Formats: sequence, C-alpha cells, structure tokens
Amino acid sequence: MATTVGSGDFTYEVAEGWGELPEGMEWGQIGSVNTDSQDRVHVFTRTSNPVMVFDRDGKFLSTWGSDEFQDAHGMNTDAGDNQYFVDRSLQVAMKYTKDRKKVFEIGNRGVPSDTGYTDENREVLRAAGPFHHPTDIALSASGGFYVSDGYRNCRVHKFADDGTLEYSWGEPGTGPGQFNLVHSVWEAEGKVFVADRQNHRIQVFTPQGEYLDEWGGFIQPCKLFVDSNNIMYVAELQSRVTILDLEGNVLAQLGDPEYRKPEPGHFIGPHGVWVDSHGDLYVCEVLMGQRIQKFLRK
Repeated sequence: MATTVGSGDFTYEVAEGWGELPEGMEWGQIGSVNTDSQDRVHVFTRTSNPVMVFDRDGKFLSTWGSDEFQDAHGMNTDAGDNQYFVDRSLQVAMKYTKDRKKVFEIGNRGVPSDTGYTDENREVLRAAGPFHHPTDIALSASGGFYVSDGYRNCRVHKFADDGTLEYSWGEPGTGPGQFNLVHSVWEAEGKVFVADRQNHRIQVFTPQGEYLDEWGGFIQPCKLFVDSNNIMYVAELQSRVTILDLEGNVLAQLGDPEYRKPEPGHFIGPHGVWVDSHGDLYVCEVLMGQRIQKFLRK
C-alpha cells in the first residue's frame, strides 16, 4: 500500500525507491537538490560523485564535478538551466552553464573571511565579507543573486550578474536583522526570506536588506524554496518539512520531530527541498538520513 503524507491541497504519495544509483555509488550527505526546465533532478552531494543527474522517474543520467567540488552545500538553477553552487569549506560560490562550463567563481578559495571564528574560539564575533562557510544561493528578480553566509559568518551578500559584490547585511545575535547560522535565502514577491537556523526562525527583508518581519516556530530551518504559486517549502533539520504561504501561514507539514526514522514519508535530517513543474516534491537529507525522497502531489 502506498504511503500518503501531508494534508488538504498538499497531500502526497511517497514514490518509494525513487532514484537508481549505479553500482559503487552512494547518496552520501546530500546538501541540495533542484530540478531544471526539463524536470531533470540534480543532486548535490558530499561524495566522489558530487553532482548526480536523474530524470523525473529516477533513472540515472550522469554525474560530474569530482574535480570541482569538495563540500556540497547549496545549489540553484536559472531559467537558462545555468547552475549555481555553494561549496562550504572551499569558501566559494560558482556558476556553470548547462553544458557544465564554469562562468565564474567568487570568494577566496580555501581562505575564509575574518569573523573572529577560530578552532579555539568557535563563535562568530563580527560580520565580515564573503565568505566564511557559505550555505546557499538564490536568484534576484532584478538581476544578480544572493548568498547566505553562513556557518561561520552572519551575513547575506547580494551580487550582480557577473559576481560583483553589491552589498551585504546582517550581524551576529538574536535580534531583528541578526543571525545565528544563516542557512538559506530566497527572493519572492519583492521580499527576501532568510532561514536563520539556530534562531529557529525565518526573517523577512526588502531586497536591500531592510528588516520587515520574522516568523517563528521552526526547528532549525535549513532550506527555503518558493514555487511558481508563491508557496514556500521549508526543510527543517529536525525531521520536518513545513509548507506555508508568503504571509507565514502554515498550510501543511510532513514528517514528525518526535519520530526520526528512515521510513517512507519520515525524515532524519532534511537539508534541501525543491518542487518540479508537476508540483512533485523532493527532499534530501544529511546526518544519518543520507537519501532523497520524492513525493507525488495528489
């Protein structure tokens, strides 16, 4: 019997066993997942096969990036199927064409910015420039893109199309406009939404970084995705995916923080979320999860 999850308009059937892995390959810690204009599924994972591509039915198509990436974290795609990646420990963000040719790389490869965070002092003392363990990347409607930065910084950076830094905002703390592990960013309907993971909230800003609002009640929000109907999907590290509108009203939830099991329809560590053109949902996991699940919209 098929496993059904969610509720109301957001009811899904689990596509159990989705994704065929060739012999010798493994899912590993999956940092991010997205789909392109043909609904091919791109999986960004911390293995020797960092980018794996599947068709929407789960048939393996190709893999690449073994010499390009070290610590898969954030990923996005634009209307031309160009792919954007954030490599956490390399301290860089990169753009590739759909033919896998590098357009640019920004950040000082392997050299983090100075936020006061060290092996001896594991605390962000001050905001700094790009990057110190960046986390995610999102496109801007007016051009350019944002990078959330991140594990050892407390900023959102806005870049022009060519990768030139335009401005940044954020500082360490718990107040408005402050961050404790800024983990994802997304722009929709003229607002920028930021997953402030260790403050267990989503903050809302103008595209210029002016604070507007915040939504609480999350449990380590890791990834934000907004679909073409302005519905937001939030992957929460504590075994849950929350679906809400852009006013912050919860519409449905998948998973159960009290039941962290590797069973169909449940989660251990959701880290990435994406929705394809059919409304089907993909959730990838880290920690002991190390898998991807597809959910078919009913």
